[in-house]
Amino acid sequence: MTEETNEKLKAIKRSFRTVMNGVASHSMREKGVGYKLNWGVSLVHLREMAATYGKDYDLAIALWKEDIRECKILATLIMPAERLLPEVADIWLEQTTSQELAEMLAANLLKDVSYAPEIAYRWMASDSDIRQICGFCILSRLFMRGQEPNERGINEFLDQAVTALLGTSVGVRHAAWNCINRFAELGEDYEAIAQKALQQAGIDFF
Repeated sequence: MTEETNEKLKAIKRSFRTVMNGVASHSMREKGVGYKLNWGVSLVHLREMAATYGKDYDLAIALWKEDIRECKILATLIMPAERLLPEVADIWLEQTTSQELAEMLAANLLKDVSYAPEIAYRWMASDSDIRQICGFCILSRLFMRGQEPNERGINEFLDQAVTALLGTSVGVRHAAWNCINRFAELGEDYEAIAQKALQQAGIDFF
C-alpha cells in the first residue's frame, strides 16, 4: 500500500466517527449483521464519500481488507469495474458474510463487470445463500437495463428462481422474487413466460 493510499484510508476511518449512527449499528448487530466494527453510517453518506474520492483501485483493495462495514461498502462504490478481475470478485464474495453486503456488491459493482452474466448464473446455482442472493441481484440489475436473456438463459434462470422460491431461505426467496419481477418487466412475453413457470410450480404470480 502506498503512503497516499494509507493516508486516504486513515482519513476515511476517522471520518466515520463523525457520522456514526449508534442506533442503526445496534439494530444491524441484533439482526446478525456482524463486522469487527460497524458505525451504522447511512448509504447516502457513503455514496457522497465515494463521489469525493472517485474511482480508485488501490484504495478499494485497502478498504475491502478492513473488517468494517462502511469500508467494505465504500470499496464496492469506488472499485473501477473494468479493473476487477473475476478471481478477485470471487474472493470478495467469499468474504461477504451479510445479505446487505451481497446486495451492495451486486448493485454497486458487479452489475458493471464484463463477466456479470456469467457469475450471476453460476452463483444462482450455488449452495451458498450469499452467492445465490448476489447472483439474483446482479441479474435483476441486468434485466433493469433491458438486457434480454436467450432461451437457454431464460430456462436456467426460471429453474433456479423456482427452486429458490420453494426453498427455506427468506433472503434468497426475496432476491429471487425481485429478479422474477424485473424479468417480467422486460415485456409481455417475458411476463407470460414467468407466469407459466410459476403456475407449473404451484406458485402464485401477482
